[in-house]
Amino acid sequence: MIDTHCHLTDKAYKNDLLEVLERSREANVSPLIIAVDSLDEANNAIKLSKEHEDISCMSGLHPHHASLWTDEYEERLKKHIDDFNVVAVGEIGLDYHYDRSPRDIQRNVFERQLQIADDHDMPVVVHTREAINDTWDIVKNIKPKKLVVHCCTEKFGDIKMFLDEGYLLSFTGMITFPNAKDIRDTVEKTPIDRIMLETDSPYLSPALYRGKRNEPSYTVEIAKCVADVKNMSPKEIDEITTRNAVSFFEI
Repeated sequence: MIDTHCHLTDKAYKNDLLEVLERSREANVSPLIIAVDSLDEANNAIKLSKEHEDISCMSGLHPHHASLWTDEYEERLKKHIDDFNVVAVGEIGLDYHYDRSPRDIQRNVFERQLQIADDHDMPVVVHTREAINDTWDIVKNIKPKKLVVHCCTEKFGDIKMFLDEGYLLSFTGMITFPNAKDIRDTVEKTPIDRIMLETDSPYLSPALYRGKRNEPSYTVEIAKCVADVKNMSPKEIDEITTRNAVSFFEI
């Protein structure tokens, strides 16, 4: 089983990261892919990935920080892409919930990073919050070869166009929340070969662990919930979503 999106360089793990990694391996959640919000964070993720054979990472600028984008940032991202341990550009996209960067800047930076990823044949990990239409408008113009909508919370009708284009959806512990009926409906209607699993840890702990810090080993709970929704066994979900992730990230 693969946790395709975990923020292992977050300060939440500064005191016990090795124990977190050990619990993940004991739960057979390995390899892991580190998500980042900035290129400085990506530097730390690359370093960590070089220390552990079962860790890869991504690099990119989160929409919260889009105002930081400069020509220098662009060159740094391109350099990161050349690193063997970097397997995707992300997480990038649009966030209209917090609007921590102006929306026009978010759109411009998202489009530029999509183009860089496409130019380098890199998969793209997309963050979109309350911005699905603008996200799609930008994606459909560039049409990157590989894209996953991370932490998908959209209703199926609002996200279906991504599936129609051949892209994937990734689901977190939010699908286990009692009030997450719409997300579970999207899981039910999404073909299993288009689904990946992620914790987005240390955030969004599954219902069983609500109130606690999230960690990669909890991917197992997400797989169980997907299995229930899809009327499949957890073993089948493990095998198929792992195969999806291996193919997507080429790990």
